[in-house]
Amino acid sequence: MFKAALEARAAGEAGGRRWVYVAYDQLHAGLGALRGAAPGETGVVLVESAHKASRRPYHQQKLALVLANQRAFALELAEAGFAVRYVMTEAGYAEALAPVAREVGGLVMARAAERELRAELAPLVQAGLMEVRPHSGWLTDAALFAESGPPGGPWRMDAFYRAARRETGILMEGGKPAGGRFSFDGENREPWRGEPPAPAPPRFPVDALKEEVGALVRRRFGHHPGRVNLERLPATAADAEAAWAWAKASCLASFGPWEDAMSTRSRTLFHTLLSPLLNLHRLLPGRVVDEVAGMALPLNSQEGFIRQVLGWREYVRHVHEATDGFRGLPGVEVRPQPGDGGWSAWSGRPWPGAAPVVGVDGGAAPSALGASREVPAWLWGERSGLRCLDAVVEAVWEEGYSHHITRLMVLSNVCALLDVSPRGLADWFWCAYIDAYDWVVEPNVLGMGTFGTGELMTTKPYIAGSGYVSKMSDFCGGCAYRPKKTCPLTPLYWAYLQRHSAALEGNHRMAIPLANVSRRAAARRAEDEATFAAWSAQGGEARGR
Repeated sequence: MFKAALEARAAGEAGGRRWVYVAYDQLHAGLGALRGAAPGETGVVLVESAHKASRRPYHQQKLALVLANQRAFALELAEAGFAVRYVMTEAGYAEALAPVAREVGGLVMARAAERELRAELAPLVQAGLMEVRPHSGWLTDAALFAESGPPGGPWRMDAFYRAARRETGILMEGGKPAGGRFSFDGENREPWRGEPPAPAPPRFPVDALKEEVGALVRRRFGHHPGRVNLERLPATAADAEAAWAWAKASCLASFGPWEDAMSTRSRTLFHTLLSPLLNLHRLLPGRVVDEVAGMALPLNSQEGFIRQVLGWREYVRHVHEATDGFRGLPGVEVRPQPGDGGWSAWSGRPWPGAAPVVGVDGGAAPSALGASREVPAWLWGERSGLRCLDAVVEAVWEEGYSHHITRLMVLSNVCALLDVSPRGLADWFWCAYIDAYDWVVEPNVLGMGTFGTGELMTTKPYIAGSGYVSKMSDFCGGCAYRPKKTCPLTPLYWAYLQRHSAALEGNHRMAIPLANVSRRAAARRAEDEATFAAWSAQGGEARGR
């Protein structure tokens, strides 16, 4: 269907066209090298690489999302009068693009967001076959980031965010932040008890293009984890607009107070679900931020959303760039090949990944506290007995999504408490989530979720016992464990502090917890260590699936 539809819209390839390669996550005509381009004078190359899809056990919904959006974008470009070459290949990107670049006299592209793609295409750039231009989808530049913190770090998001607000003028009044504060995060930590009602996530029309992509993913990549749900898959420009309209109408007014809440009654609560579309640039971040800044919203919701996009999203991208994906940190190992996030250890067989490609490695593996355990089998769907963990993992493998607090305070928290390898967990997130790319997943997991980079970009480990989950969610109500009596998260928390007390000594934000653990009775500390040993062993078992 797709090939026939593209051929029906095909524009002639008259000489003199400038040819632009558009990466899989640059799917907007107002972005980068396509910005302001005349359709009749421009040709566009897109590449659908089975090699990329096979490198890791990516969630089937992630594969469907990327393929459906890229195909829909190709049809939209052709409809607008661009000449479109859509390359389907078993090879990697450089191998697929080199002959096209030679034929048309060179390609132009916007700078790739993913470090992995930049490394893969580097030989084409060095050979003069690819010209790289700035990526206009970002809201801030490296100069602003450099001004917000010391060279080489440590960096702090709040300092960067204040600088970004001043630079852009977003939510600023007379040089001062609207409402007198840059952040209203302290007002955005309410548990959700059912009111106001949470909206149902949007559904999107299932057309022939999506059906064809769904069939392709099930046939070709059916051994990948997860499942395809076409009704929850936005692909066309109209779908992206519908998703944005739903977010504005149904989520933003209530986002702030309950952005940290977790619930079994609503997996997504008032989160806008826009991150997959923002990271593919089907929606431009600048537009989204500008529109939210102009809406009549409670200030804590308005600022809370803008802080996620203008603040944290931009911040992690800058940290990733400044450290070369953390490869620039002293003494950090770089894994030679892409990791599978624990799939092989869980399944008992190696991931049948694609052949190695020059330039594509397995990423940096920082571990400031020496964590090195395998990703637990629970993250691949084995039941742990902890309702919080099992419910979140179930949601991830059904939908390829969970919101940022379940990622941080359930998944990453459990793995940090068990000393799971930061690199292994980052690879799991990269495989499991539909919005995961190296520039966003590695800082979030290696830096924040596991404290793998120490105090480089966060001030402390984000760990918690059962009290946090009990307060911020309804998970504990149906759990086999009682939060104040039998839940293992609390002894795992104390055992973590005991194991890493020497490394964390001197961190002022950990002073009170470390003082408390030093006063804990010897018998209780022994019980904590026994809990850690038992849960570490249980979580790491291979299942031979």
